[in-house]
Amino acid sequence: MAKFLAELLGCTLPDKGTPPLLEVRVFLPSAEGRKSICNFLSLVRFPWQVWDSVWRPSSHQPDNMPQTPPFTGQLNTSSYNKNLYQTKEEGYPGLYYHDNNLVSGSLEALIHHLVPTMDYYPDRTYIFTFLLSSRLFIHPYELMSKVCHLCMEQQRLSDPQADKVIVRKIAPKILQLLTEWTETFPYDFRDERMMRSLKELTHRLASGDEVYRKAVSQMSQGLIRRLTVLSQYEEALGKINATAAERLTALKAKPQAAIQRDMLSICNDPFTVAQQLTHIELERLSYIGPEEFVQAFVQKDPLDNDKSCFSDHKKASNLEAYVEWFNRLSYLVATEICMPVKKKHRARVMEFFIDVARECFNIGNFNSLMAIISGMNMSPVSRLKKTWSKVKTAKFDILEHQMDPSSNFYNYRTALRGATQRSITANSSREKIVIPFFSLLIKDIYFLNEGCANRLQNGHINFEKFWELAKQVSEFMTWKKVECPFEKDRKILQYLLTAPVFTEDALYLASYESEGPENHMEKDRWKSLR
Repeated sequence: MAKFLAELLGCTLPDKGTPPLLEVRVFLPSAEGRKSICNFLSLVRFPWQVWDSVWRPSSHQPDNMPQTPPFTGQLNTSSYNKNLYQTKEEGYPGLYYHDNNLVSGSLEALIHHLVPTMDYYPDRTYIFTFLLSSRLFIHPYELMSKVCHLCMEQQRLSDPQADKVIVRKIAPKILQLLTEWTETFPYDFRDERMMRSLKELTHRLASGDEVYRKAVSQMSQGLIRRLTVLSQYEEALGKINATAAERLTALKAKPQAAIQRDMLSICNDPFTVAQQLTHIELERLSYIGPEEFVQAFVQKDPLDNDKSCFSDHKKASNLEAYVEWFNRLSYLVATEICMPVKKKHRARVMEFFIDVARECFNIGNFNSLMAIISGMNMSPVSRLKKTWSKVKTAKFDILEHQMDPSSNFYNYRTALRGATQRSITANSSREKIVIPFFSLLIKDIYFLNEGCANRLQNGHINFEKFWELAKQVSEFMTWKKVECPFEKDRKILQYLLTAPVFTEDALYLASYESEGPENHMEKDRWKSLR
């Protein structure tokens, strides 16, 4: 795929480089979950009925959207206003404002508002917001085609005799727009139709000036590099999935022979394990594209006559892979606890993971924290009363309180705001880490999408809604760019990602063998499992 794209753009394919260090063991409780993230809320296993609480949008919102530096030396950066959404023409038809903020518009008007002219460049927050939300109404390749057409026609770029002065003035602005698109939404360009439109426009821009030829080449190679890295990551996922499946098969065939190690035999330092969990979390986050949040809930636009229902929108599945990681970690924790035969050993494992969870909280890794709590609250674990009686649970009670779902996760949201503020004022790379409880972030975006109409009664796109959507997604974009400062331990990483985990039935069976069934329901289940 990458070779084809390189040939299409007429640039050199970068060196393959080092594949992602973290190989991922994918685990899902059902095959249905692998098909669509629309089933997200039913995919993730939680210790409580967390979704019964009344949804309230988070009060903390970022002020800025993802930004791409302007084309060096060609654009006056003072023309980029971060908060005001100016029109390109006074009284431009089809766009409506309130207090100088764009609130609605027709799709065609919004597309026109995206395209630069000689004396206009769209606000960069608008670029991000429209490119993010437009896929609810139009395929990205169709939008790219319209943008290219407008650029070519408005500035007569398709005319070989076009005024070179005009081309020199408009070219840096168009290149800046394309750079913003390819850097922030590179997965859109896995579509060959997108690449063809991109090549057509950039070829015309680069034909008259060496400066622009270099800029086009740099942009194209950057895009190819990003897509190549994604392909390498997906390839690594596939390989580790196959290895993990083999280990799981071995576990089922010879349970005692297959289990030769446990987490404590690999590493008994909670802080080190929390650091390695943070490595996994940050790598998985880094591959999630902003558009995946929108595409997770994409539905057919009622004003679109196309019956395909946008079936070819999806160009990446990194969001699902992150959900799968949460489930895997929860089941791994439960497996590690239920596996030991001796009660004393089980209690030690419980206390170890409580300490790991506490270190995750201190780091700002709320997703791993919640996955560990979820695993320890699974029924096969929570029913081990004799084991729990040997555990000092005070620290665990505090962590559960921090992640309490009541009042729409008020305690967690307060802690998240604190971690976010620490990240903003950070003096060290460790203080920059913010890894949100991911399923709650998805829930917030889901309810924002469901709670507000995409279109107003007059058919205009409700852009106020998409400003809010972009604010939530842009904060995530800031979090996912943080590089993990901790030293990597390959042995621990490999164990966390590839160690066999019990199914729910296997967990119950191990639990009953450790502490026998206490009532008729448990006895009946134990008999059926044996």
